[in-house]
Amino acid sequence: MLLERDAELALVTRALRAAADGESALILLRGPLGIGRSALLQRLPGITDTEAVRVLRANAAPMEQDFAFGVVRQLFDSLLAGTPEEAREHWLQERAGFAKLVFADDAVPATESHDVAQSEAVLHGLCTLLANVGEETPLLLLVDDLQWADVPSLRWFAYLARRLRGLRVVVVCTLRDGDPRAQHALVREVADAATRVLTPAPLSFEATREVILGHFGEEGDEEFAAACHEASAGNPLFLNSVLFSLVATGCRPEAAQAQQLRTQRPSKLRERVESGLRNQPRPVRDLAAAIATFGEQGDPELIARLAGLDAIGFAGALRSLHQLGLLATEQEPRFFHRVVQDAVEASMTVVERERLHDSAAALLYRFGAPAEQVAAQLMAVTVSRQPWSVVVLRAAADTALRRGAPDTAARYLRRALLDSSTEGEDRARLLIDLATAERGFDPAACERHVSQAVPLLTTPRDRAAAVLRIAPTVLGAPPASMIDLIGQVAGDLGSPDTLDGSAREIALRLEARLRHAGHEDPAELASASERLRGLGDSPPMRSGAERELIVVLLHAATISSRRPAAELASLANRVLEREPATPSHVHTALPLLVLTLIAADSVQGISSWLSIERQARRQHVTVADALVHVEHSLVLTARGRLPAAREQAERAMQLVDADWHEVSACATVSLAAVALELRDIELSKRIVNGVGRRRSESLSLTAVAQILESAVDAHQGQWVSALDGLLTVGRLLEASGWRNSSLYPWRPWAISLHQRLGDSPSALALAEEEHAWAESWGAASAIGRALRLQGWLHGGDRGLDLLRDAVGTLRGSANDLELARALILLGRRLGDSAEAAAALREGAELATACGASWLVERARPGSAGKAAVPPPKVSLTRTERRVAELAGSGLTNAEIAERLGVSSRAVEKHLTNSYRKLGVAGRAGLAEAISADVPDAS
Repeated sequence: MLLERDAELALVTRALRAAADGESALILLRGPLGIGRSALLQRLPGITDTEAVRVLRANAAPMEQDFAFGVVRQLFDSLLAGTPEEAREHWLQERAGFAKLVFADDAVPATESHDVAQSEAVLHGLCTLLANVGEETPLLLLVDDLQWADVPSLRWFAYLARRLRGLRVVVVCTLRDGDPRAQHALVREVADAATRVLTPAPLSFEATREVILGHFGEEGDEEFAAACHEASAGNPLFLNSVLFSLVATGCRPEAAQAQQLRTQRPSKLRERVESGLRNQPRPVRDLAAAIATFGEQGDPELIARLAGLDAIGFAGALRSLHQLGLLATEQEPRFFHRVVQDAVEASMTVVERERLHDSAAALLYRFGAPAEQVAAQLMAVTVSRQPWSVVVLRAAADTALRRGAPDTAARYLRRALLDSSTEGEDRARLLIDLATAERGFDPAACERHVSQAVPLLTTPRDRAAAVLRIAPTVLGAPPASMIDLIGQVAGDLGSPDTLDGSAREIALRLEARLRHAGHEDPAELASASERLRGLGDSPPMRSGAERELIVVLLHAATISSRRPAAELASLANRVLEREPATPSHVHTALPLLVLTLIAADSVQGISSWLSIERQARRQHVTVADALVHVEHSLVLTARGRLPAAREQAERAMQLVDADWHEVSACATVSLAAVALELRDIELSKRIVNGVGRRRSESLSLTAVAQILESAVDAHQGQWVSALDGLLTVGRLLEASGWRNSSLYPWRPWAISLHQRLGDSPSALALAEEEHAWAESWGAASAIGRALRLQGWLHGGDRGLDLLRDAVGTLRGSANDLELARALILLGRRLGDSAEAAAALREGAELATACGASWLVERARPGSAGKAAVPPPKVSLTRTERRVAELAGSGLTNAEIAERLGVSSRAVEKHLTNSYRKLGVAGRAGLAEAISADVPDAS
C-alpha cells in the first residue's frame, strides 16, 4: 500500500503535463532507509497515460558500479524493449558510433571507457537520442538509488541536468539520505540541479491503522495501533516488516499483543539495516558500534570516546546515522528500534564486540559509573583484561541482592568466577556469595557451590559459616552428603557450650540443622525433645541462633506430640516476639514455626507476623517466595479460609520450576491440604498424579499423598482400598514417631470408613484413640474434632452431649471450618427444633465464609432430622467388598485373583455372595451399588 503520498504523485503528474508542452523537470525523491522512496517510484507509471508518456526505468545497485553506462543502458534498453532486432540495429547504425560503444553487447569495460565517458560527443549524443525520442512522446525517466549509479552514467545525468530546457522529459531520481555515495560530486551536482526535491513524511497514526487493516483484514485495537506507530516511528519498512512477522505467527491485532509487537525484531529487516550500514565510512560504523555497545544508557561523551571520535567527527557521524533513519532523534545517540541494535551487532565479529565491551567497561569504571553499569559491560566479555573486574562484579551482585534480584546477582558472580583464580580463599568467597544468591531460586546449585567452597577455606569457623549459607529443609531430610558435610564442619568447630561470640552462634545453627536432618528418625525426635526439656521453661532466645535451635526443637516436639500444645505454642510465640519479620527468614529453620503453631491451634500471632513479612518483600520470583506462599496457605487452611488458601498454594506451585526440589514438595503439601478440605476430587487426582513416584522423597509428602489418594478412593466407593491406604500410612507415621494427628489427619478418615464398612467397634476404638491423643495434646481444634467424631458414632443423648461439647470446645479454636462441621452435624441430629435451626444457620454461614460448598449443602433446609450416623448400605465382608470393588472397576476374575493372591474359585464365591447381598444381577450393577459420597464425619 502507498499511503499519504498524494502530494508527491500530484506534483509528478503536473510535471508530465508540462513536459508535453516542452517544459522539462528533474525531481529528486530523498529520505532515510525504509521511508518508501522506491515504492513511490514504482507507483509513478500508474499515474500516466501509457500511450501519451513513455516510461524509461533503471535501478542502480552497489555491485554494478563497475559497469560503465550500466544505468544508462537500463534506461535505453527499456526504450528499445519490444523493438524488432532489425529495427534496433538500424536505429543504432543511423546514429553515431558512440551509441554502439554504449549500447552494444560488447561495450567497452569501465576501465577502458573512461576516456569515452569524458567525450563531450558521447554525452551530447546520448542527449540527442533522448531528444529525438521525446519529440514523438514525452518521456518519464525513473532512476532508483541514484547514489549507487556508475560514474559514466552519473556524468551523463549531470550533463543532462544542465540541458533539460526544451526537452519533453521528466526525470525522477531517488536518493537515500545518509549514504556516503550521496556525497559524490556528480550525485550532488545532479541533486543541486533538481527543480523539485520531495521528502516523503513518516506515516501518520491513521495511515498506520490502514496498514494494519491491510495486513490482518480487520481493524486493530487502539492500543495495538498505537504500539505499531510508536515502534515503527511511521517508517513504512519497519511497520510492514513487524506486521508481516506477526501475521506469520497467527497473531491478531489486539491490545494483548501490543507488548509482543514491541519486542519483534524481524530478521529480514535486520539484514536490510545491516546492508545499509556496511556501505558507511569507518567513523559512522564505529559510532554505530559504540552506541550498540553502551545500549540505552550510553553517555554521548563516553560513546564518542569509545568510537575514537573528536567532537567534529562525532557530530558528523551522528548526523549520518540520523539521515539514515536509524536514530530516535538527531541529537541523541540512541537507536529508534531494537532491530537496528541487532544489525549493528551482527556486523561486528566476536572479537570486535568483546573488545568494545571491555573498553566500555574501562571507560565507565574510570568515570565513576555505578557498579551494575560497569558489570553489564563485563557480562558481555568472556574474560576481561581489567584487574578490577572481580571487585566490580561482586559489588554489582551485592547491589542486585539488596534490591531483591538474586538471579541477576548470581549471573554477575558466575561471570566473576571466570576472571578469578582457580583456587584459594578469594575463589571460595566468590562461591559462597554465589551460593547465597542462588539459595533463593536454585537450592541445588547453592549446595553444589558451598561444597566446592568449603575445601578452599582454611579455618573451621569459615567452613562452618559457609555451610550455613544452605537453607535448611522444611520437609524431608537433606542429602546424605550434605548431612555429612554439616556434621564434619560442626565437629571441627566444636560444641556450642565451649564457644562464645559468633563461633557459638554458628555452632548453635549447625546443631539446629543436624537435629532437623533427623526429624524422620524416632530416636532423633526423642533426643530433640529431651534437649528442649533440658533448656528449661524459659530457654534462652536472645540471639537468632538460639531462636533457630528452639524452633527446630519445637518442631520435633510437635510432630511427636511429646509436649502439650499450649506449652509449645507459648514458646513459639515468644520466638515470634523476638524475631523480626524479614524475607530472609525463609533461609533459616523459622518456617518450621508455622507447623508448630498450626498444630497447636494458635495461628493469630503467625498470621500477623507473616502479613508484616509479606509487606517487606520486594518481588515474587524466587523459590523462597514460593515458600512464603506455602506458609500463608497452611495458616489459612488451619483457619478454614479455603479459597484464599488455595490461591496462595497455587501461586506457590506456579513459582517453582519443573525441577522437583524440597520447596516444590512444600507447595504440593499445602495444595493437598486445601484439596482435602475442599473435597475437590479433580484437584486431588491431579496432585496425586503429579506426586507419582516422588512421594518417597519425604515422609510428609508420602503421608499427605496417601491420605489424598484414599480420599479419592473413598469418593469412588472403593472403601476397602481407601481404608487400607490410611491404615498403612498411620502405621508408617507411628513407626517414625510422628503422632500428631493435627498435621496428618489419617484417623478421622479411617474412622469414617470403618463405620461405612459396618465395622463400628473398630471405628469406636479408633475414635477413642484419637480423643485420648487430642486430650493429651490439648489443642482446641484437635479436641473438638475428636469429640465430633465420637458424637457422630454414638446415638441418643450421649451423641448429642458429645456434639455440644465439640461445638463449645471449637468456639475457642481458630478453625472456623471445624466449628461449622460440628454445628451442622449437631443441627442435623437435633431434628426440627429451634436449637437445630440455629445450629444449621450458623454452621451454614461459617461454611459459606470458608468456601466449603459441600458442607453448606448439608445444612440446607429440610436436612435436619436425617440420620446423622449413616448405616452401611450392605453387610459385605471386607474381602467381599474388595472383590466387588475390583470387579466393578473392570478387572476379570483371573486379574482379581492375581491381585489378591487367591484362587479364581474364591473370587467367584465372593462375587456370588456380593450379587445376592447387593441385589444386582451381575458386574454391570456393582460399581453403582457400592458407590457413595465421602462420609459426613471425615
